[in-house]
Amino acid sequence: MAEIAIERVDALKTADLHDLCDAADDAIKVGGGFGWVTPPSRDVMERYWKGVLVVPERILFVARLDGVIAGSAQLVKPARNNEAQAHAASLTTSFVAPWARGHGLARRLTQAVEAEARTAGFRVLNLDVRETQDAAIRLYEDLGFKRWGTHPFYALVDGHRLAGHFYAKDLTPDTLPDTP
Repeated sequence: MAEIAIERVDALKTADLHDLCDAADDAIKVGGGFGWVTPPSRDVMERYWKGVLVVPERILFVARLDGVIAGSAQLVKPARNNEAQAHAASLTTSFVAPWARGHGLARRLTQAVEAEARTAGFRVLNLDVRETQDAAIRLYEDLGFKRWGTHPFYALVDGHRLAGHFYAKDLTPDTLPDTP
C-alpha cells in the first residue's frame, strides 16, 4: 500500500524542490498545469516555487506518495488592504502528477487547504478550474464547493478558447439574521 502524506511547507530541501518541479512539469504536460500550458525552463520553475515560499499571503501544501512530492496546492490569503474581502481565501495552483493519480492526493490536498482556511478564520474558500478538468470539477463539487459562474473565455490553450468555472465554499455559514 502506498504511503501518503500531506504537508504544509515553509522551506524546501533541494531534493524536494526537484521533486516538486518534476511533478509540476509532468502535470503541465498532461494539461493540469495551474496556468502554464507548456513547462517553463527549470530555472523559472525553481524561482516560482522559491517565490511562493516568501510571499506571506501564500501557504504551500505538498502531497507525498512514498516520500516523493507528487503534487501541491496553495492557500492564498487576500491582500492586507482588502478589508471588504478579508473573509475569503482562495485555493489555487492545485495539481497531482499523472503518475501519482488515483491515490486520493487531490482530495487530501483540498481538505488540508480547507482545514487551514477554517483554522485561520476564513469564512469562504474560492477556487477556479478549466472546464476540461472533469476530475477536479467532480472532486470540488463532491467536497461541497458550489459553482457560481462560468467565464466563456477563461483560458487560451493552443489557440482554443476554454471556459472556466468559479466555485466557492461557505466555511462558516452566517448566523446573523438578514437585515432589510
